[in-house]
Amino acid sequence: MTSITNGLNNYAQYGAAYARTAGAQTSLAGILNATSDDVLPSANNAATQLTLSAAARAQLAGGSAKDYSAVISDSRAAIDKLYKAANVSAPYDASGKPTVDLSGLDRRALFAIASNAGGRFTEAEQTLAATNRIAQFNAALSPATQTAKLIGDYSTVYKAAASYLDGASSEEKATAIWQAERAAITKGLAATQSDPSKIPAGISNDPVAAYLARYPSGSATTTQDFGSVAKQARATLDDQAKQATAAGKLLVYDPARKTGQQADLSVLDNRALSAISLNKDDLFSQEEVFAAKRELHGRNRASILTALKQSQTSGNPADFSLGLLNAYSGMSAEERTATNWTPAFRDNAVQSYKATTSLLSMLKRG
Repeated sequence: MTSITNGLNNYAQYGAAYARTAGAQTSLAGILNATSDDVLPSANNAATQLTLSAAARAQLAGGSAKDYSAVISDSRAAIDKLYKAANVSAPYDASGKPTVDLSGLDRRALFAIASNAGGRFTEAEQTLAATNRIAQFNAALSPATQTAKLIGDYSTVYKAAASYLDGASSEEKATAIWQAERAAITKGLAATQSDPSKIPAGISNDPVAAYLARYPSGSATTTQDFGSVAKQARATLDDQAKQATAAGKLLVYDPARKTGQQADLSVLDNRALSAISLNKDDLFSQEEVFAAKRELHGRNRASILTALKQSQTSGNPADFSLGLLNAYSGMSAEERTATNWTPAFRDNAVQSYKATTSLLSMLKRG
């Protein structure tokens, strides 16, 4: 591997191996078993916070229908653009810390980079992409793991893992590692039907058991200081206002307005919207605060409807409470405050899940 010193040597222990094609890939289970917390940092740890524009993200998020050669080319171009913006030429600095943030790339693009598709990416780039992929897997399982601790049912973690793996591209699904891990998760799901309170043991290539062994309460994520989140949200809105002014328009926040350029709050994540909504540092106008609350309300409603749809699709009424608990577990403290998802709300959802599950169990026995 290209010498980048110190920290990158740690990344190399798992990243380069994980980045290889199917025959030589290290499984997620193997990575989680082989690494320690200090070797497996957040994908964004110490990285320059640079992300792709909405247009660039849309271009990369073409889905599996997009020609893979185009995904490879676009991914190469995206990395080069990030290098240029950060005024660097490699993904790590001399101390081994990331210089760019690849979180703006979609899952298929990260897979292309990590597997060195087309031979277009350096080993260091493969390592950083692999790190992002591991972080994505951890993030997918963490809320479900926290929920499992609340309700004593580890099937929720296996369901989350199944959903995550099923969202892979056709290229990723074609690998032996994906197929082995998906088969292991199917076995794990079957095992949790017999005893949901226990983590299945003895299943080869099981990434969930490996994850739970390392993160029994869910994996921690590096949380940016809330004040910094607010400042970045302020900068985003200011940038949109400048673009509107350049086009001879006024940036507006009321969807009923027929004139002006509508602010695009879809580019802000829920934590950024919470920063605007709570407005702890008085950085935002009342109009901006109201717009952020409206956007959060819409996303909150969508989350509840998703949980309801999940329950209707599965035919299991307990899945509604389960979906709400997973959503709660995935929120930061600020998001819960902004959306009024209180501990009491969580506790009621736990009680509802347990009561519904108990009733269904009694009906089955009857």
